[in-house]
Amino acid sequence: MEARITHLPERRLADQFAARVNGGPDPLLARRLIRLVEVVGRLVEEEGIGREDLRAVIGFLTEVGHASDPRRQEWVLLADTLGITSLVEAQVTHRPAGATPNTTAGPFYRTDAPAKGDGESISIDGRGDPLVLTVEVTDLDGDPVAGAAIEVWQANGDGLYENQAPDLQPDQNLRGIYRAGEDGRVVVRTVRPGGYPIPHDGPVGALLARLGLSPNRPAHLHFRISAPGFQTLTTHVFDGEDPAIETDPLFAVHPALVTRFARCKDGSFEASHRFILARARPGREDT
Repeated sequence: MEARITHLPERRLADQFAARVNGGPDPLLARRLIRLVEVVGRLVEEEGIGREDLRAVIGFLTEVGHASDPRRQEWVLLADTLGITSLVEAQVTHRPAGATPNTTAGPFYRTDAPAKGDGESISIDGRGDPLVLTVEVTDLDGDPVAGAAIEVWQANGDGLYENQAPDLQPDQNLRGIYRAGEDGRVVVRTVRPGGYPIPHDGPVGALLARLGLSPNRPAHLHFRISAPGFQTLTTHVFDGEDPAIETDPLFAVHPALVTRFARCKDGSFEASHRFILARARPGREDT
């Protein structure tokens, strides 16, 4: 019997690939891989990708794999620095216009942060420039969300999280869970956080360097805010005066998340920020 020839030069690669995988057991996977082959095939044709280019790409991806282990996920870092993580986060959360944007929690979040009272400090060691942050939580109509749980965690002035450097900071330093008052407000006492670089000693860091991009994240605090009947919000508050505010390698900075830390006469800092929650969507678990 004469063999069927499946490679047809006059047909586009994506069409040939689609002809092979359509009708398979996983149509969603097939559809997405077809789209991927379309995009990559167009890139190969339009950029004139050669053998050396292909070897370089394969070599880089191999290095990313070698750099990943249970303690370090270089693939996640690559997705972060390409903006893919932030893009997916924005797409899956579907925040309505006016609601505070969602961001990723990052690798240093803990679920067991201690409860804090209004005006209590999360700085256990007391090291750093004092910062008093007034937080307000409202709905889209501007009404306060009383009793909202406000989780906060941050790096210290040197840009280090407590669980990142357990020998240098006390356990649970710069972490806490507050409750918004009847007016939706609470005062968080802490220290001004420092910016820090993402891990840049691996292949992703080398890629950033070749592109002339900085690995430095602007100084920020993380927040996770939840209340019955509302979508849970995980987000940042950024120091608007940080020089890296325009070049965050994780693409997490949004104008609604930038705050000015004003210096007081005694050398401390104060700031305020309003978080706007969106109502939960019926029949969905919103996080």
